[in-house]
Amino acid sequence: MPSAVDEVVALTSALIRIDTSNTGDPDAQGTERPAAEYVAGLLSDAGYEPTYVESGPGRGNVVVRLPGADPGRGALLVHGHLDVVPADPAEWAVHPFSGEVRDGYVWGRGAVDMKGMVAMALAVARQFRRERTVPPRDVIFAFLADEEAGGRLGAQWLVDHRPELFDGATEAISEVGGYSVTLGGTRAYLIQVAEKTSFALRLAAHGTPGHGAMLHEDNPVARLAEAVARLDRHRFPVLLTDPMRQFLTGAGELLGAPFDSDDPEATVARLGPLARLIGAGLRDTANVTMLSAGYKSNVVPSVARAEVDCRVLPGRLAAFEHELVDVLGPGIEAEWRHLPAWETTFDGPLVDAMTRAVTAEDPGARLLPYLLPAATDAKAFARLGVRTFGFAPLRLPPDLDFSALFHGVDERVPVDALEFGVRVLERFLLSS
Repeated sequence: MPSAVDEVVALTSALIRIDTSNTGDPDAQGTERPAAEYVAGLLSDAGYEPTYVESGPGRGNVVVRLPGADPGRGALLVHGHLDVVPADPAEWAVHPFSGEVRDGYVWGRGAVDMKGMVAMALAVARQFRRERTVPPRDVIFAFLADEEAGGRLGAQWLVDHRPELFDGATEAISEVGGYSVTLGGTRAYLIQVAEKTSFALRLAAHGTPGHGAMLHEDNPVARLAEAVARLDRHRFPVLLTDPMRQFLTGAGELLGAPFDSDDPEATVARLGPLARLIGAGLRDTANVTMLSAGYKSNVVPSVARAEVDCRVLPGRLAAFEHELVDVLGPGIEAEWRHLPAWETTFDGPLVDAMTRAVTAEDPGARLLPYLLPAATDAKAFARLGVRTFGFAPLRLPPDLDFSALFHGVDERVPVDALEFGVRVLERFLLSS
């Protein structure tokens, strides 16, 4: 009978080969159903009775519960998403939906975000059921749709329409944390304990249309371009949240350069490629991602539009909105929607269980909390009062720029990191 370690690489490859690209179009047919049916079938084969839910056409979600020794304790939720962002095969060294194993890595879209963790959870869930393992408390395994579009047809929908699937859940683990970075010769495992507000901003400038050969003083394309350029140049203020203060203090100790709270960016500058991720956790960000205007090269259009991806630190939403309006200036229409920030503390028995599980497999390692500047399905489960941590354990090579692989070209995960993650996850679930 294969163990979870034996299965995890093959499961990761198989999941990658199922193309679950999510374009973000809420009216498009979902792509998650084949992956959800694959997961449900494997869980059924192991002895579970999975609940399969479609939150929209093709939007498959699978949930199972493994009873624990103490049903009076709060359940632990282990959740992961089945969808991925699109990938252009022409840009990749291997086909992004091949799941190829090469040079000690599993390659493909979702290897990092987050079919590798889905495979780890699935492998451990199957092993526990086959071996009739009883964890200390109930464990809920959830495999979800639509995370890459904010979870509107995945976790958010399930929390609104099927909250009973998560009855009793008090704590959860998922992405983006538990992976190692090497600081001063020591492996530090980053544990996500907070997320920014996800803020989707749409801009529009209106003007007078006309022939492109005429004089124009009311060109909406030019006005919007100026506003977007101002926003791109603008730097929002640095704000030290508790998780980032803890991370930078720990990182400074490991790097032999004590953290100075009056100059946090000095420590960030010593982090190498990790600086992009950590630096984004110190301030709000606003990056223009889409521009659209016009229908012919010799016609000045009546409207120009832009979309901006904004991420806002906890407690900064009202201030960010006021600052945003000031930076954009007059004549720019702005509308927005957002998913809220969340934050927890880096303490308690669950953190102790993470520490024991990681250091049992990697003696001398250190766990450090941090704030994720992006968004995950944790936002949905926070609405149920579930305390969530990013903990998808992976021991990584010191020269791998792991954070760049999220949504990146040639996304891949080391084979031995997946096997390490399964061992850590098994220890963690048996001691949490």
